Amino acid sequence: MQTQLWRNANVATFHGAEPWGWIAQGAMVTAGDAVVWVGALNDMPISVKNSVMHEHDLGGACVTPGLIDCHTHLVYAGNRAREFELRLEGATYEEIARAGGGIRSTVAATRAATEDELLTLAVARARALMSEGVTTIEVKSGYGLSEADEARMLRVARKLAYVLPLTIRTTFLGAHAVPPEFEGHTDAYIDAVCDWLPRLHDQGLVDAVDVFCERIGFSADQTRKVFDVAQRLGLPVKLHAEQLSDQGGAALAASFNALSCDHLEYVSAAGIDAMVASGTVAVLLPGAYYFLRETQLPPVVALREKGVPIALATDHNPGSSPTLSPLLMMNMACTLFRMTPEEAWRGFTVNAARALGLPDRYGQLRAGSRADFAVWNTDHPRDLVYRFGHHPLSQLVSGGRLVGSAE
Repeated sequence: MQTQLWRNANVATFHGAEPWGWIAQGAMVTAGDAVVWVGALNDMPISVKNSVMHEHDLGGACVTPGLIDCHTHLVYAGNRAREFELRLEGATYEEIARAGGGIRSTVAATRAATEDELLTLAVARARALMSEGVTTIEVKSGYGLSEADEARMLRVARKLAYVLPLTIRTTFLGAHAVPPEFEGHTDAYIDAVCDWLPRLHDQGLVDAVDVFCERIGFSADQTRKVFDVAQRLGLPVKLHAEQLSDQGGAALAASFNALSCDHLEYVSAAGIDAMVASGTVAVLLPGAYYFLRETQLPPVVALREKGVPIALATDHNPGSSPTLSPLLMMNMACTLFRMTPEEAWRGFTVNAARALGLPDRYGQLRAGSRADFAVWNTDHPRDLVYRFGHHPLSQLVSGGRLVGSAE
């Protein structure tokens, strides 16, 4: 197991009381896939220094934890550019969905694609995320909407971790929309989803369970049925909650100790209080807010004042957030949601790890943390939020191994 020194860097650890967990003129020592020491170079213990087998001079660059994209729909086929045009011509997201577009159009394209084709598409998207410092990705199903096709999507997501040096978490989102074969029989479809889940879990394909709880999705009672099955299987739950209206989803999810509630533009004060009590993370998705031209802002001030951890994610999907830029999402979180740059960074690191139920080895840099980190051509992370449309990543390290470089 090679011990490596990464020196001559400014390090944002997101650990400790210092803003940003900042260490100027810092260094980090890794052994295998773990960080064993981080601090000012002059403070390095002799025993640690003597263990170093290889050194990397980072030339004064900025180092951050690897980014964690905690909400994506990365596996799918097709695109919905025509729907983008329709929305610009005045059609609403709900009108398009009720006319057979939206999620259903992606379901048709995804069902028609082979598993290899889906993997090729997903790998390209994951590589784009890696080019902006991502080392961990959550991938949801939800574009298959049959047992066989949902299993296929989850298998592709699992394969990403073998094809690329990434940590992948899979989420079963069978309750994403009602497929054509269940038209008019939503309760029967929920029964089918509940029937599939134990078998998918037995195949080792599911890390968490999600539902789209919304007027054009599923009711709170239908969501509860899916969550009851997940709870019996010992699977954590997440929820697409209060994106387009207040359905009481956040409070329901919190009653199941949900890892996260995501979107939350219309969450009520009672929903926020329930999330506080359960320790549920709020995952905000500025890409979808921007792309759908929403006007109802998520209640960032209330979440902040109540102490709800706020995570951010790309929500990459073909219909409402076709972005692969976490850095742009940080900028949008600041400009649209009035978050601070440090809050935005914590949203893609330590709080994103919490939203996935990952141990505290993820999302920060300290002794014992996983050696996932990004090296940036800048002197401070706030610069990466301020600018967009550039390519600042210098090196990407996953599990202590250099896996990407701009050179």
